[in-house]
Amino acid sequence: MILHNTSIGLNLSNYRRVEEFILLGLTSNRDIQILLFVIFLYFYIISLVGNIIIIILSRISSRLHTPMYFFLSNLSFLDICYTSCIVPKMLIHFLAVKKTISFNGCATQMFIHLSLGSTECYLLLSMAYDRYVAICAPLHYTNIMHPILCIAMATGSWVGGTLNSIVNTVLALQLPFCGPNVLNHFFCEVPLILELACADTSFNKTVLFFFAMFVAMVPFFLILITYCYIISSILKIRTSVGRRKAFSTCASHITVVSLFYGAAIFIYMRPGSTHGVNQDKMATLFYSVITPMLNPMIYTLRNKDVIGALQRTLKQRQKMEGPCWVDRC
Repeated sequence: MILHNTSIGLNLSNYRRVEEFILLGLTSNRDIQILLFVIFLYFYIISLVGNIIIIILSRISSRLHTPMYFFLSNLSFLDICYTSCIVPKMLIHFLAVKKTISFNGCATQMFIHLSLGSTECYLLLSMAYDRYVAICAPLHYTNIMHPILCIAMATGSWVGGTLNSIVNTVLALQLPFCGPNVLNHFFCEVPLILELACADTSFNKTVLFFFAMFVAMVPFFLILITYCYIISSILKIRTSVGRRKAFSTCASHITVVSLFYGAAIFIYMRPGSTHGVNQDKMATLFYSVITPMLNPMIYTLRNKDVIGALQRTLKQRQKMEGPCWVDRC
């Protein structure tokens, strides 16, 4: 048995290590690629501008110095990193003839993407807890959601997501990649990278599945339990105006959770035999590119606090620039 394992190791070592991966992307049609370049460039700019505005407003507006907007600014920063990890390279490949990514570049993209996705699960749970305290224990909200607790929850989210990514990325990079290097996707994602390995990946897939259960599903079920309590408390409010106001504070978060988890569960929580490449591409595109663009809109379109902060900021800027303009005249 020892000799058998040794011979396998020697055989694998004789293969040339893959130095780059070829990404097939979304389509091979040149005209469609140019159209997609324009569309996703627009999506990327909208995503950057929207999330940067939320971060800036959360910093400069005193009315937004609350736990809810602290977590929202973390989510916005995460979304900026999320799209920046994938979209720039995808835009280059839409116009490039040679659509490749180096082995190290692929490993980096895989690590960042998995880390940010895991962190978002924890951040969404933290935001759900914030809404739970605000609605179910409003009189104790200030004491419970102390800045120290908020910082600890946000830090724990980032650290937890990073640790999950380290484990799965390191395990994936330990595998020998010596054969095919064509990846039928628009970026490097762990499940598809495992399919290119020249060794048995059943252990990696099992670890990935259980980490997905712990990182994604545990927060998801905790969010569901949290909203059961929130809905129960809202229904106890006597006035319809009060119920509507309480629910409106949670509507944005519910929408974001539904969009993110719906696509993520579709990708990671299915048996391997049921995976369809094109379906996975669309689902991944949705939660890693479209959702970060929609998040600022979801949180601001019906949010009077954010809209009011933006209007006050613009008015203050106009007042500051007004006298200078007159002086120059």
